[in-house]
Amino acid sequence: MTEVTEVLLHDDGDIPNNAHLPLLVYQGAAAPKGGDAEDALEAVFAANGWGNGWRGGVIFDYHHYHSTSHEVVGIGRGRARVQFGGPGGPVLAVAAGDAVLIPAGVGHCCIEADDDLSVVAAYPPGFSPDMCRQGEADPEGVRRRVAGVPVPDADPILGGAGGVVDLWHAGG
Repeated sequence: MTEVTEVLLHDDGDIPNNAHLPLLVYQGAAAPKGGDAEDALEAVFAANGWGNGWRGGVIFDYHHYHSTSHEVVGIGRGRARVQFGGPGGPVLAVAAGDAVLIPAGVGHCCIEADDDLSVVAAYPPGFSPDMCRQGEADPEGVRRRVAGVPVPDADPILGGAGGVVDLWHAGG
């Protein structure tokens, strides 16, 4: 069974974060086969209706967030340390097979990563991300967009039970 950890991140005055929806960390979301969990993560995301994503070796090394969509990021290969919520936020270690569901508005930045890091990302049905950075020119507009992103019907890892369904629908 996949362990889910919640991390609630509040507005830091620059990065909006999301005081209503916690960041969800899934330890062991997909078992790495031969050290590579990319295909397994993509299959889990797709089976739960999440798509329109990408696969690559990059988690940006600057604080950024998405105001138009939630994002799930899975580690297909390697390890990374990622800071969430802006420069004062927690730094979490993730490894192959782990995934993180990042609510709209929550900042994220790669602090350190293995050279062979591979990341798989996906978005809820019908949604695409924008790219926002610290110091956005329209902070009120950004916060309105973040607040307008609906809670998805299904969790990208657990489907119709757990995660989003239990934690976001109950509190969001």
